[in-house]
Amino acid sequence: MNKFKLPDIAIINGAALGLGAVLLTLLGNPANSGICISCFMENLAGALQLQDGFLLGSFYMAVKTKRFHVTGGSSPVIRFFLGFFIIVGCAVFIGCPIKLILRLAAGDLTAVAALLGLMFGIWLGSKYIRAGVFLDREKQLPKINGYIFPAIAVLLLIFLVLKPSFIREGQTGPAAQHAPLLISLGISLFIGALSQRSGLCITGGIRNFFLVGEKTLLYGVITTFVSAMLLSMVTGLFHLGMNGQPASHMGHGWTFLAMTLVGLASVIVDGCPFRQIVKVGQGDMDAGITCFGMLTGAAFVITWLLRSTSAGPSFNGKIAVLGGLIFCIVIVLSYRNQPAKR
Repeated sequence: MNKFKLPDIAIINGAALGLGAVLLTLLGNPANSGICISCFMENLAGALQLQDGFLLGSFYMAVKTKRFHVTGGSSPVIRFFLGFFIIVGCAVFIGCPIKLILRLAAGDLTAVAALLGLMFGIWLGSKYIRAGVFLDREKQLPKINGYIFPAIAVLLLIFLVLKPSFIREGQTGPAAQHAPLLISLGISLFIGALSQRSGLCITGGIRNFFLVGEKTLLYGVITTFVSAMLLSMVTGLFHLGMNGQPASHMGHGWTFLAMTLVGLASVIVDGCPFRQIVKVGQGDMDAGITCFGMLTGAAFVITWLLRSTSAGPSFNGKIAVLGGLIFCIVIVLSYRNQPAKR
């Protein structure tokens, strides 16, 4: 990788992400959900555990390239709840920013409202960054902190193989659909390592473009879409339209608001759900707190019936999205009055 420039690595990373996601769908993952962080969070005790590979791949690359720096201590409670609401927004849309790209790449036009909402949320977050809004500055932590999350990822993989009685696997529906374990793990390790090196982030690529016109990460995002669309067309997974699309609904207004929440919250915590997992692998304990928030959000999404179905978003989900947007606005206005020194 040292032979490639960062834009080249971002493009390679995007191609790997797009092609890998469609390949995993062909091998058994749910339609348009070859890679979806919010889905994986909801199915954490279920079939695939692909997010463990992202984390471990990032951890390996960070250690190998001496970029493993353990930091933390930046507004942990706020980050926890922002992670919580990110998953709420994803659940109402039915997918994370990566799945948004995969749905568009497969011809799902219901995801257009989600793309507009995500971009609007990122644009709002970028405006607040320009106004000097940042969460508190992190500090260096003892290295032992950085090894905890990779250890947890290894433990979850062991649970997946040994299948202890206290782990409940999905038996029906999307939770029971998965690609072969070793192939999934290999693809995710590769993508995780590439993503640590390139810094690929769906929301980060759009944010950087809005802020300073920087296109490096955006190239990776665009490549993800193009590569996924081409493979979807070649393999017959591309179906252009709105009606009958897998894991979708016609509540476009709530889709827009839900992904506005995801975009804005992701800018505040500096990274989309996928990027948060990669950052944990390189020693970012603030991202770890955000991931705990996402995992908790996934549990509440199921328990409180916050996620959408093909019939549309639930009443509980609508209230949760509005609550999340209010929470984000309160946070950024509070930090605008008392901006952190960086």
